[in-house]
Amino acid sequence: MADAAGRLTKLAEEVLGAPLPVRIRAWDRSESGPPGAPVLVIRHRRALRRMLFKPGELGLARAWVAGDIDVEGDLYEALDRLAGLLWERAATPAPQRAAGLRALARPEVRAAVREALSLAGAPVPPTPPAEELRRRRGPLHTLRRDKEAISHHYDVGNDFYELVLGPSMVYSCAYWEDPGATLEDAQRDKLDLICRKLGLTEGQRLLDVGCGWGSMVLHAAGEYGVRAVGITLSEEQATYARKRVAEAGLTDRVEIRVQDYREIHDEPFDAVSSIGMAEHVGRTQYAEYASALYALLRPGGRLLNHQIARRPLADEEAYRVDEFIDRYVFPDGELAPVGRTVGQLEEAGFEVRDVEAIREHYALTLRSWVANLEAHWDRAARLTSPGRARVWRLYMAASALSFERNRIGVNQVLAVRTPDSGSAGMPLRARSWTG
Repeated sequence: MADAAGRLTKLAEEVLGAPLPVRIRAWDRSESGPPGAPVLVIRHRRALRRMLFKPGELGLARAWVAGDIDVEGDLYEALDRLAGLLWERAATPAPQRAAGLRALARPEVRAAVREALSLAGAPVPPTPPAEELRRRRGPLHTLRRDKEAISHHYDVGNDFYELVLGPSMVYSCAYWEDPGATLEDAQRDKLDLICRKLGLTEGQRLLDVGCGWGSMVLHAAGEYGVRAVGITLSEEQATYARKRVAEAGLTDRVEIRVQDYREIHDEPFDAVSSIGMAEHVGRTQYAEYASALYALLRPGGRLLNHQIARRPLADEEAYRVDEFIDRYVFPDGELAPVGRTVGQLEEAGFEVRDVEAIREHYALTLRSWVANLEAHWDRAARLTSPGRARVWRLYMAASALSFERNRIGVNQVLAVRTPDSGSAGMPLRARSWTG
């Protein structure tokens, strides 16, 4: 069993066909790999069983969430090194990938795999961590299944989210007018930017789809004098938001509902905001989502759709949500290229007037959230579970890198239900949001 780290490094390099970019420390205290690099700490050989029985990112995720593996050193650097290697492999042309698979049949590689099996110990797959959402059955994006998916992600305790998000309680990309601004300032600036894009004025009626803990409706009602309805599928979010509304003295202007966007029948609204919600809608439902929001607006009303986007694929049918995100973070969530989102909004009848890409802003936001979580780690783990805190740390840090490396982006799309007269009520000068 001596020098488990050296044996694992050899195996990894045989499989990857490249030097391992991180250092390994195994459960027997042996180390191997480039000096000075971040250290992947394999605390228990159970981690190998997880990865052997479920190769790929899900096996790694299970080992991370269970605490069987950890990173010593800069987490961002470790993830960047590993992701860079995996990203290059994913982008490798098919013939080269096939050659790589044939290389796995070499006798020395087979021997290394047998050695890994011997290192892993008992040939029994470990039970997945309790934080994993088991595989769901039935059609995607029914009212019931969407409510269950939202509950899995958001109903983990408002106290936990207060630690991560800070006083703003906004769980979407902030807008950094100044890179040195605080997270709270950047979130306030984001909410205000959306209000200005929507052209909100006193007495108008606003619908906020996926209102979270109520920050958008509170800002719009308090600063712009609108009457606002916020909807969420999370009971915990709704309870928290209603308390904030009462404390702000805005119960006469703000209503919080536990309701799906498909269940709203008290239109029309002058404006609709959808901030970080459309990622939950899914490909099969997006046309219905766009049409529903169009129908809820009065002629001339504006929609601000703030949504994460992925890079387009040569074969869009090959798109799959990664298993870690689906099982641990956003069940049933799906991303689309921004061009497809714009196209579907137009197909629903909207006139798209502005698209603003704010990818770098989300990287700054996520790094702030990770810093908040790490600063309050012990309390965060007590409020949820150590595994849940590890899920959030991994997904937020990895997401920050994905935004920085242009693997995913985020966009604010401003669209208008332009009336038959053609008068959209928009100013002639671009990005001056009121006429």
